[in-house]
Amino acid sequence: MKILGIAGYSGSGKTTLIEKLLPLLNAAGLTVSVIKQSHHDIQVDVVGKDSWRHRQAGAHETLLTSPYRWMLVGELAGKSRAAPEPSLDDHLARLSPCDLVLVEGYKHAALAKLEIWRAANAKPWLHADDAGFIAVVADQVHANPPAGPIRYLDLNNPEAVAAFILEWAQWRRPDHE
Repeated sequence: MKILGIAGYSGSGKTTLIEKLLPLLNAAGLTVSVIKQSHHDIQVDVVGKDSWRHRQAGAHETLLTSPYRWMLVGELAGKSRAAPEPSLDDHLARLSPCDLVLVEGYKHAALAKLEIWRAANAKPWLHADDAGFIAVVADQVHANPPAGPIRYLDLNNPEAVAAFILEWAQWRRPDHE
């Protein structure tokens, strides 16, 4: 299982890029999972439904399943206790086997990452101080890009970004090996 971070400032287009990459990577034969880190209090349950009621009553984890999908909700802060957020490694261990995991967020994690950069955000480069970045995916060329061996890809060309990821992962479709 290869792991690739998708990191950038809020509003840079990380989620939109992942949304465009998934069908392209799937079409190339990869099974891809995504871990999305949020700094907000996420709510995936519907108030008043059974799984929500189980969580409210004190379930540490609730797994909701149907013929179409399933979800596992774990509580970190209960009524009488608080726990630290699990590490990225903890979350990776929970995933089913796959070819590639795209990790949105965790921009300071020690893993290979793509920096997503948008000129309108007027933010500094992330990759300038982190050797884990293997490419920058930007909507335009930055006026003063840092020197170094890093690839620059067009944010508006998800096909080129997918091709780069396939090359990086050294993925070959079984029917083309």
